[in-house]
Order: sequence, then structure tokens, then C-alpha cells
Amino acid sequence: MTLDLKPRKRIGLVAHDNKKADLIEWARYNRGMLEAHDLVATGTTGIMLGRELELPVKCLQSGPLGGDLQIGAMIADGSIDFLVFFWDPLEPQPHDTDVKSLLRIAVVWNIPVACDRASADFMISSPLMTGSYERTVPDYTAHNDREISLPEGTDQSDRDDAAELEPTLDRLF
Repeated sequence: MTLDLKPRKRIGLVAHDNKKADLIEWARYNRGMLEAHDLVATGTTGIMLGRELELPVKCLQSGPLGGDLQIGAMIADGSIDFLVFFWDPLEPQPHDTDVKSLLRIAVVWNIPVACDRASADFMISSPLMTGSYERTVPDYTAHNDREISLPEGTDQSDRDDAAELEPTLDRLF
């Protein structure tokens, strides 16, 4: 399956504390390009970017308070097209599992991810940023349609409840 990404992309912006200045400098330099897109950011990063760029930025929770997970959920439901995540590889993060989950979900859903200035520069200057793009969405039908076994001793009403909860790609997109 493919998704047609329109010229106006939805960009997720995330930066760890030691990388916020780098992201703001990058965003300032690329303000003209960013103003043509919809921006979504985790809490503090979003507030700082909105003030600096004087552009609308949808601010989610701070990363450690769930913002990374919110961005990941938006990727999974098709609401984020491109992720710029300046993470700090030298500093341990208290929410490291959320950070890994965010990077993982971006790969699962085939979202372009820039984790440093050079990658972000290459990606944002690509002609694909201002044009349409057919993004291949992996086919997870087999995963979604697999037989789910419940533990022994589970009664039929529990099985019926589990069947109702099985996700489908039709509901995601």
C-alpha cells in the first residue's frame, strides 16, 4: 500500500535538552521551508520553536511526560510524515525506552527520520519535501490477521472481547 504525501508535510520535531539549541538553529536557518509545512513538537521544544520562528507549532507533552509517545502514536495513525529528532547519544535519558520506541515506530511505518543536522539538511532540501511523494506503507495484514491464542481457562466472552480489539489497517488509515 502507498500513501500520497502532499507537498505540505506534517513534520514532527523533537530534541533532547543538549540538542535543543542545535534544532532551533537548524529550524531558524530553514524557517522559509518549514513555514510551508505543519509543525508538531514535544512540549519544551515546541514552545521554543514557536517563539523563535514565530510560526504555529502544535505542542504536545514534554518528551519525558509522554510527548515522544504522542509523536509515535501520530506516526502510527498516519498524522506525521517526517520526523526530525535531534537526540543526544552521549547523555543517558530517563525515558530512553520511549526514545527507542519512537525511532522504532518511525521505521515500522517507513517515515523519514533525521537524527542530526546533516541528515536534516539533506532531507529538508530534497525536492521530495516540496512535492508529492508516494510513501510505501508496509503491509501488516498477516500480522493483524494472525490467530491470537488466549491462555487456557479463558472463557468465550473473553475470546469475543479479544476479537473485537484486533486492529486493522483500514481503521488506521
